[in-house]
Order: sequence, then C-alpha cells, then structure tokens
Amino acid sequence: MKLMAEDTQKIEELSLETVMGERFSRYSKYIIQERALPDIRDGLKPVQRRILFAMNQDGNTYDHAFRKSAKSVGNIMGNFHPHGDSSIYESMVRMSQDWKLRQPLIEMHGNNGSMDGDPPAAMRYTEARLSHISTELLRDIDKDTVNMVLNFDDTTEEPTVLPAHFPNLLVNGSSGISAGYATEIPPHNLGEVIDTVIYLMDHPDATLDELMKFVPGPDFPTGGILQGIDGIKQAYQTGRGRVVLRSKTAIEELRSQREQIVITELPYEVNKALLVKKIDELRLMKKVDGISEVRDETDRTGLRVVIELKRNADAQGISNYLFKNTDLQISYNFNMVAIADLRPQQIGLKQALTAYLAHQRDVMTRRTKFDLAKAQKRQHIVEGLIRALSILDEVIRIIRGSKNKGDAKQNLMSEYQFSEIQAEAIVSLQLYRLTNTDVTALEAEHHELSDKIAEFQNILNDAKTLDRVIIKDLKRIKRDFPGERLTTVEREVESLDIDTSVMVTAEDVQVMVSHDGYLKRSSLRSFQATDASDNGLKDEDYPVFMATVNTLDHLFIFTTKGNLIYRPIHEIDESKWKDMGQHLSQDVGLASDESVLAAYVFKDLKQVGQFVLVTSDGYIKQVAFESLLPGRTYRTRPQQAIKLKDEASQVIGMRYLLPDEATFADTYLFTKNALGIHFSLSEVPVVGAKAAGVKAANLKDDDELVAAIFTTVAEESTDNAVGILTQRGAFKKMPLSEIPLGNRARRGLLMLRILKRQPHEIVAASLLTPGEQALEVTTDQNQKVTVTIDDVPLNDRYSNGSFILDPEQSGLPIRMTKLENDAEA
Repeated sequence: MKLMAEDTQKIEELSLETVMGERFSRYSKYIIQERALPDIRDGLKPVQRRILFAMNQDGNTYDHAFRKSAKSVGNIMGNFHPHGDSSIYESMVRMSQDWKLRQPLIEMHGNNGSMDGDPPAAMRYTEARLSHISTELLRDIDKDTVNMVLNFDDTTEEPTVLPAHFPNLLVNGSSGISAGYATEIPPHNLGEVIDTVIYLMDHPDATLDELMKFVPGPDFPTGGILQGIDGIKQAYQTGRGRVVLRSKTAIEELRSQREQIVITELPYEVNKALLVKKIDELRLMKKVDGISEVRDETDRTGLRVVIELKRNADAQGISNYLFKNTDLQISYNFNMVAIADLRPQQIGLKQALTAYLAHQRDVMTRRTKFDLAKAQKRQHIVEGLIRALSILDEVIRIIRGSKNKGDAKQNLMSEYQFSEIQAEAIVSLQLYRLTNTDVTALEAEHHELSDKIAEFQNILNDAKTLDRVIIKDLKRIKRDFPGERLTTVEREVESLDIDTSVMVTAEDVQVMVSHDGYLKRSSLRSFQATDASDNGLKDEDYPVFMATVNTLDHLFIFTTKGNLIYRPIHEIDESKWKDMGQHLSQDVGLASDESVLAAYVFKDLKQVGQFVLVTSDGYIKQVAFESLLPGRTYRTRPQQAIKLKDEASQVIGMRYLLPDEATFADTYLFTKNALGIHFSLSEVPVVGAKAAGVKAANLKDDDELVAAIFTTVAEESTDNAVGILTQRGAFKKMPLSEIPLGNRARRGLLMLRILKRQPHEIVAASLLTPGEQALEVTTDQNQKVTVTIDDVPLNDRYSNGSFILDPEQSGLPIRMTKLENDAEA
C-alpha cells in the first residue's frame, strides 16, 4: 500500500492542451532542425550529411569501385539515421540526379529515375559511390575541422556539419517542407558563386547589386530561360521572390509550308512525360488549333520534344498559348529558408555567402591548428632522432643495458633528457635508419617542418593570409569543376498575347439564347438538318437571340436584373439543334425572377459604341462598350451593367448604338398606365457600369415603364408607327409622330383613351416600320395570335384600338414578337 501511495504522488495532473503543446513544440523543433531544412553552412539536410559521411567513412568514394546501394543504405540506417530505408535511398537517389542538382554529390550505376517521373530501380539493383566533388565537402573532416557528436545509440560519432569547401547551399539548392516552414532555394552556377565569395572576402561591405554582377540569377541543371530580374533581386534581398521560368524553344521549318516547335530545355522540376501528355490532350480536345502531332524524341544526346504543326499554322501564337497554359512556362517562387544559428531563418544572397564564409574561416583555422600541432609534434620527434643519432653509441649502450622497452625509454629520458615521445621514437627506430643518409633526410625534414610551422603560424596570426588560403582553395575547385551557365537570364518577363484564332478553328455555327436562360451552339449541319422551330425549348420558353455567327465572335447576354454574361462563342458547349442546351445558372447563377432580356454578338472586343438600358422604375443610362469588357472571372460570375435602385425593378428595354447613332437617336418610353414620353437620347449621359443612370420618366407610385423604343436617324420615317398591346387584348397602331418631342423625366402624354371601368394598361409596344408584315402575340396560357400589320388601321392617341383576342378564353397577353426576324419587341 505504501508503494502505491508513493507511485500516486508521482502522477501529475496536466491539461491535454499543455501536454500536446509541449510535445508538438518538441516535435516541431526536431522536424525543423533535424529533417527538412538545410544548414546554411554546408547546405545539407541531416540525412544527406549522414549519407555522405557514412559513404566516406566506408571508403565508398569516386576513386574506388561502385558498391551496392543497399549496402550503403543499411550502413547509414544502422549507424547514423534510424529511419526507414526508403527515405535514405530516396535522398541518395536525388543527390545522384543531374536534372535535380547542379553538381550531383552521388554517382549511381543503374536506373536512378528520369525527368519523366519514372521511379528508380530498387536499391538492391543499383550501385553508388561519392562523386568527385563530394570529396570537397568532406575533405579535412579528419582534421578536427568540425564538431562531432555521438550518434543515436552512442556507439560512434557523426559531424554536426561538413567542412564544405564550396558553397553547396547555393550551388545545389534545397527544397523541403517542415513544421511551419518551407524552403525553396534554387541551384546556382559553381564558378559564379565562388567568384562572388571571393569578391565578398575582399569587399565585405559589397552591395547586392555588386554581388549580382557575379551571380545574375539561379542556374538550373535543366537550363531554361529565367525572366524577371526584379524578382531575382527581391529574392536575393529578402529571401522571397517570384520569377518566370520558361522552356527553350525554336521554330523549325518543314516542307510544304509547315513548321514545328522544338523544345530542348524544360523548366526546373517539370515532368517531361506529363507535359507531353498535356500538350497532346490540348490537341485532342481541340483547345488549340494547328497542332498535328506531339513527339518526345529525347535520347542519350539530349532532351528534344517536337510539336509538329499543321500547314500555315501560327507557330508563334501556338507557342505563346502553350507557354501560358502548360508547364512550358512556370512561375518559380524563391523561399530561401535555412538553419542559421540553430534556428530557421529567411536568408538573402549576402547572408548565405557571409555565413558560408564565416564557416570556411572557422574550418580553415581549425585545420591549420590541427596541421600546426601535428607538424610541431613531428618536429619534436625529428629533433630527438637527430640528437639520438649524434650520440648513437651512447644510445645503443643504454638500450642494450635496459631490461625492456619501457626501461630503455625511462633510461633515455633520465640520462639525456629526451621527452617520452622522443624516447618512444628512438627505441622504435629500425636499424636501417642508422645511416648517414637518414640523418640528412631528418635534417631536411626538420627544415621543411620549420617552414610549415612558420606558415601555419602566419595563417593563424594574420586574417588576410587565412583568406588567401581560402581563395586559393576556391579557385582550385572552380578550375577542377568547370561548368558553363545553362540558364539564360532575361531582365523582363515577356507578356504572352494570345490570338483567339490560335486556339479556335474559325467556323460558322448557329447560336441561340432563350428567354429562360438556355444557351447552345450547334453546327450548321445540325441546324439545317432540323426544323428551326424544333429547338428543344419548353413550350413557354422562346428564343431571345438566334443567328449564324463565327466561333471567333463574342456573345454579350443581358438579363432583366441588369447583369451581363459574357461568352466567347467557341466556349459555348456544342449540342444538337434539337437539344435544349446548357442553362446559364450552371455557371453563373440566375435569380428566380431573372430572365434574359437581349443578346448581342460582336466580332471583337474593341467596339466603340454604347449600350442604352431602361429600367421599370423609370431610370435610363448609357454605358460604353469598353466599360463592360469581361474580367477574369467571367466564367463564374456575371458583371453589373446597371445598378437597380429597387429590388422589384427590372430592365425592360435596351439597345446597342454607335456614338453617332446615339447622338441623334430618339427615345420613346411607355408606361403601364398608358403614358408615352419622347425625348432625345443626347439628354442621357454616358456613365460607368455600376451607375444607376438618370431619371427617364416621372412615374406615379402605381405606375412603371413597360416598353422602350429607340430610333436612329437612319430609321426615321414619317411612316413609322408604334404597335401597342393592352392587357385586355386590344391592339392599336399609331403614328410615332403622335408623340411630340419633349424632355426626359416628364410625366408623359396619354397614349390610350381613359375608361372609368376596366381601363386599358399597356403590356408591350413595338416599333412598326414600312415593310414589316406581322406580329405574334403570346398569352400566359401560351396561346398565340398573329396580327397582320397592314390589316390594322392607324389610330390617334385617343383611340384604344381594336380587340384581337379574348383574355378570358386565350389568357392574358404577355409579349409581342415580330415574326420576320423572331426578335422580341
């Protein structure tokens, strides 16, 4: 019981939040420092450092035969890295891939993957060894140049950092994701980085601009063209920046006026097989017109992807489209994070080089101290040997008179004051060394050691001398591992202007937009093979727009809620003419009380005209075409064409006019309570898309606008008339001249005779020009009545016209349509 009480006292009550926070912070620190982020000094993550160190310890270096990768992985896992073998092997493979590292640190025999994303062969099949340049990372590690710590099971030691005699962090770059941190450091050119380090040693206050004269930007192993010097400069300044990296392409001419685009360099870490597949999918799905074939002709001589074009295809236009829509061009984002002073830091170019330089000075200082101590120890021994040879007979006498080796050492130390180290060397001396020649060699060695000791002491006592040693070493490495720059750096990011004709095959098609919001595109073959009236619409729906247009044209759809929906004709889903088509709500959404008012098609988006819109609550506006150009979200969101002041109001009329037409156009508005207003459109200002406009009519509370007519100078005629339809089924034809010109924002004049009982209300009004044959009136019961215009007499403003239908039998009239062009009045 006593033991149980003692155990209970050891139990601490902690909240889950406290325990999780403490555990996760320890885990995060481990992930950050010991797994995913590189050290700023040698540019290596722990697993990479352990791989290189273990293979070096095993003598698995470039000047020895290859060994099975599995053997190296097992040794690394057993001695230094107690994690899964797959993580070790994956790191080893990546360090051997010359399309990932600018200077591969591992040489590998066998399949080590490919730019197509193919996985490497299993570790039991491949063989590996350190590359030649890896020896420069590890050189002098046995001279106490870096701190060593015990491994995970305290059986051996491993380095905390490698000597790294070249700036590997920048040369090979690094990428990784940690807890709360990520890093993306691009590779650089070895020679350029070394030149920059040397310049920084001589000019510690150098500016970034001065350093960038030596390092203009990253140098990716896959080459490519890097655009955006401002992004590079920002990244080198702050550690973050964005640049554009594109493939190196050329346009080659073939026979019969054909061309092909040849790709010889890809952006860094782009999967070639997926890229070729993507381009071929664009060809098959006809997203871009003009590509006949895509081939990967890569072989041992180098990368080569060929995009063969059709005859007379726009090669440059297709190139621009592929740059914009595939990984032929990517955005590369710098995120230069490394472990500096035991914590993750966002670093710039100068900070990375300064930290590396400080590390090299420390390594060279420690190496020199090691070499100095070794030389001094050897010199001390050589001095003892020279002195022993000068009294050789006495030395032999003492050794022969001693009991054993230990006694001989003690006697030499006591009688002739040799040190223990010297005495050990004397008693271990072999007989053949007792010649005059050996004495001379010892004296020469002593002289050489004296020079070395003086040199080492000079290095340790003079910082400039130390720097000269580092510079000499760096220049040798640059000479031993030459490499031309592979990536071309361009100052500006090239804009990609894509002509629609590159993406779309120009052809005539039939397009229809319905009142209820259905949209479809059909081939002329399908349209001509089907009755035009068999359009797939519901009985109560009807076309607002129906015409033959080109796939390169642009469609503007206006709704009763003042919204504009833009669609390039080629983006409309193709369907058979008898199919219903796609509803607008599938992409942009329509309100329950919203319908399509009008649609217009334009050849391009450089029109100079303006739209006139009229709302039921009595407002009118003009808005320029350029104010309604589509934005980047046009596929999913409608844009505003007019602001409605009242949720219950709607757009009841609109028209597109050229500037000259709008200047001299007349506006005729009709209210539900049978009032008509006539004014010049020049009274209406051109405003922005989000404006509500100006007042068009001074309406009573129970009144609203129901129809609008616009006439241009070219359409003016003394024979022009207006057809007015009332809710009681009456139709009236009246000369437009009956409505005198006034000003906007007026109450208006009566267009019908007022009745005390069941007064007529205007439902619709339509402009009637000479030559028009008939109108079709539709009721809410979908009954249709045809009105022959010539059969209807002209009436003045005080007439109510004549009845053409009985609402009780046929339903209430709701709209009036001209039959010859099937457009809504």
